[in-house]
Amino acid sequence: MTQVLALMLWLAAAGAYAIVASDLCPSGAANTSAYAQGPAKEAGPFRKPDLVELVKLDPTIKLDIRYATANNFLGRPVYTEARAFLQRPAAEALVRANRSLRQKGYGLIIHDGYRPWSVTKIFWDATPADKKRFVADPSQGSRHNRGCAVDLSLYDLKTGREVAMPSEYDEMTERSQINYKGGSEESRQLRDMLRAVMQAQGFAVYEPEWWHYDYKDWRKYPILNISFSEIGRLTSSRVEIPRRISAAPFTELIRRANKLTDIALRHRACTCGRARNY
Repeated sequence: MTQVLALMLWLAAAGAYAIVASDLCPSGAANTSAYAQGPAKEAGPFRKPDLVELVKLDPTIKLDIRYATANNFLGRPVYTEARAFLQRPAAEALVRANRSLRQKGYGLIIHDGYRPWSVTKIFWDATPADKKRFVADPSQGSRHNRGCAVDLSLYDLKTGREVAMPSEYDEMTERSQINYKGGSEESRQLRDMLRAVMQAQGFAVYEPEWWHYDYKDWRKYPILNISFSEIGRLTSSRVEIPRRISAAPFTELIRRANKLTDIALRHRACTCGRARNY
């Protein structure tokens, strides 16, 4: 019985590693060459990723995931699913921001959250040199890649419509600057209200883009390159012993099996493959 259980545990650990390794170049909107190249390695240490889907924490948050459509600066979709994720502390802070805004008659509408590194590479390659400040350098990775950056705006609770801001989302002009003095007074007031509420919850705006906010703990998370459909595996690949069997005789074996899985996850976070790092 002991030998059989030991074999099962090691097979489970090896299987977890195989799943993670095989997903280094997942199919999806991003091309496989970008996945194959992968981001630069980082020393760490980092927190274990815990990406959560925003609408599952707060269904009143609206989604308008432009990169799942052709309505973006590329003119084509790069996501196969219109979903938004953040690391749990950032997601919970965003929910608090949304609750605060709802007391003022507005809600959050999300354009992007966690972004696979391969998509950052696609953006960089497609952007002209004079517009590079609007996209992250893939050699450094993006704070979106760490699950700690969010692109958002406001919608009016009465009408359900997105409000007008001084510029359009992803507009690569001076109007996108957080301190731009043009546009209507109402649009500037809404932009500034959004900034104040987000800052109160630990987010900082990226000044060239009024819509882009970074969570304060972004440095504590690794660059990731996994598709939305694979996010669950990142937090559920650890080996567990059946509850009806005592774990005592197998403590060291379980520890080693879980260590192998953790190595695979770090490989996933760091090996899948420095201008602005947002």
